[in-house]
Amino acid sequence: MARIFISAAHKSSGKTTVSIGLCAAWQHQGIRVQPFKKGPDYIDPMWLAAASARPCYNLDFNTQSDADIRTLFDTRAAGSDLCVVEANKGLYDGLAVDGSDSNAALARLLAVPVVLVIDVRGMTRGIAPLLLGYQQFDPSVRIKGVILNRTGGSRHEGKLCQAVALYTDLPVLGAVRDSPELVIDERHLGLMPSNEHLDAERQIIHIRELIAAQVDTGRVLQLAEQADERRPPVSVTRSPGGSNGSDVRIGICRDPAFGFYYPDDLEALQQAGAVLVNVDTLKDTSLPSLDGLFIGGGFPETRLHELAANQALRSAIRTAIDNGLPTYAECGGLMYLARSLSWNGARAEMAGVIPGDAVMYPRPQGRGYVHLEPTADMPWPGGTGALIRAHEFHYSRLENLAPGGRFAFRVLRGSGIDGTQDGWVYKNLLASYAHLRSTPRFDWASHFVNFVRNQQRRTML
Repeated sequence: MARIFISAAHKSSGKTTVSIGLCAAWQHQGIRVQPFKKGPDYIDPMWLAAASARPCYNLDFNTQSDADIRTLFDTRAAGSDLCVVEANKGLYDGLAVDGSDSNAALARLLAVPVVLVIDVRGMTRGIAPLLLGYQQFDPSVRIKGVILNRTGGSRHEGKLCQAVALYTDLPVLGAVRDSPELVIDERHLGLMPSNEHLDAERQIIHIRELIAAQVDTGRVLQLAEQADERRPPVSVTRSPGGSNGSDVRIGICRDPAFGFYYPDDLEALQQAGAVLVNVDTLKDTSLPSLDGLFIGGGFPETRLHELAANQALRSAIRTAIDNGLPTYAECGGLMYLARSLSWNGARAEMAGVIPGDAVMYPRPQGRGYVHLEPTADMPWPGGTGALIRAHEFHYSRLENLAPGGRFAFRVLRGSGIDGTQDGWVYKNLLASYAHLRSTPRFDWASHFVNFVRNQQRRTML
């Protein structure tokens, strides 16, 4: 299987834009590209999925074991011609000082050759010791080439290429000029989600054309085809797609306000027996017939007034939860279920299920990996006992929260709702700032579906 790892020396080097362009270029050539993203992230994978016309899957040491990562990689690679893994931050960056959760560790685990995207602004001969250092720091990481990004022109590019050729054995696979045309609008969580970018398809085409004209995509593909296949096999614990009989209907809020969903989590819900029914919180005025509801993360603050204007759906969701509809809400979904949402001086009423107000701040109120310990109030079967590893990234905070509430989690690492607790529980609702990942470590999808199924059976008695 051809595979390539697109990394960098540090974050914000332009590797996402380069990765989007490469995926789109190869897909346009008829190559079946399967994208992956290292770490917990929703936004970059949306763009990579749109560029590749295939779902993008996250590979994350915090929520997955090495075997989980390799199983997910190998099973999702099936049926593709080329796997592209985009790094997060720099090649050797990670939480662990020994680098065991770094991009380099992932590249070693999957035996994927690495291409470095280097932001060369203000750099000429200095690129040589940088590349040499990255090569020598861990020779087991197979760095196979470099893409010069944000060059200042042909003269600048020439000096860089001469230095790379004189001092290193790395080929220069491309040189991309510094251009505002290669900048995707940014938001406080990173790149703007492609699900709400009105010109996403047009912009991807434009990026594809610019990258294809400045990067030797054929040579990068050749390096990908030289990937070492010598990896011990891993057992496949879950096959993609399909289900073991679908008997519950779970609504998924998917629209420009809510779009943060891991594709393998949605697949896990289906495999556990759920039929997924899309709900548009901006346009739908009523809920379809549902046994459960999942409101994921997103940017509800940017659709503040549209969400508030859809009073009919807000009322329908509040009534359904009051009547016991099993509901799971993550981050943006929690904000939507709050009494109100405030951002940039504007305030609007939300669903009013949670007796608190979501208030946006200029700086993150919770960011990074979280460790959660389920409490006795955790509503889903199988949810107690083990440490849950997840992540959070929110600029909002719940304020004026009514006292005496029940919480599903004790926060051992992270911020949660109040610094020590997360997962507001009300009847059959669990609303949390944490983003869960359904893996063998904690298969929340099957727990939730079983909970929905059990509640469905109770109503039928």
